[in-house]
Amino acid sequence: MQFRQQALARLQSPEELDLPVRFARPQGWLVLSVTVVAMAAASVWALTGSVTSTVGAPAVLTYGQGSYVLQSPVAGQVTAVLAEEGQRLPAGSPVLKVRTERGDTLVRTLDAGRITALAASTGQIIATGADVAAVEKVAREDAPLYATVYVPAESAAGIPARASVDLTVQSVPSQEYGVLHGTVRSVDRTAQSAQRIAAFLGDRRLGEQFTKEGRPVAVTVELEKSAATRSGYAWSSAEGPPFELTSMTLATGSVRLADRRPVDWLLP
Repeated sequence: MQFRQQALARLQSPEELDLPVRFARPQGWLVLSVTVVAMAAASVWALTGSVTSTVGAPAVLTYGQGSYVLQSPVAGQVTAVLAEEGQRLPAGSPVLKVRTERGDTLVRTLDAGRITALAASTGQIIATGADVAAVEKVAREDAPLYATVYVPAESAAGIPARASVDLTVQSVPSQEYGVLHGTVRSVDRTAQSAQRIAAFLGDRRLGEQFTKEGRPVAVTVELEKSAATRSGYAWSSAEGPPFELTSMTLATGSVRLADRRPVDWLLP
């Protein structure tokens, strides 16, 4: 109590009313200044800056025109397989010879391309409309590869023209060789059904796989070329993998979406 009375008496003493009062220490002013500067910088960034985001989606390396499933126009027994997987054939080339009640019939390619799969063998009985081969539409040996990325439909509107894309190729160890670079060539605004994807890729299983979580949108990606790599395409590593890329190789694409201003995220 004695100390309290002394303190009160000192405060009430008129001789000390003209003494300066310290409102804040220098350290406090420093903290306040840093806080004000940080808030000002955040405000400027919110008004003029941008936020970059990406969307990941399954992808497959193909040639630009896609593939088609070759079906038998007749029913009968396969007596000869006249093509091999990997063989490139012109349009109208024989693939199978089928013995029917009216004689032998040749099953021919519809468009020029490369046989990626054969589903018929000698001695097999096939029905009319049976799938007998998958043919990739590529007429030139030096035709470039593209990537088709199946992006969720709700993200397609945010993909700008010539957006950058990074592709993690399943057959290439990304930790050692990095990712494949590309840019968006076109965005198909129509949602893809499993049947449409299967028709383009020539593979029903991929059509079902890419539509498990809904009907996606097909984004065609032009791969960035490089004369310094064995594959002929640009990678995040200096040399990329020591082998060439083949079509129908699965990958995962990371597509850069249009930049958004941060204030858009703050406003209701």
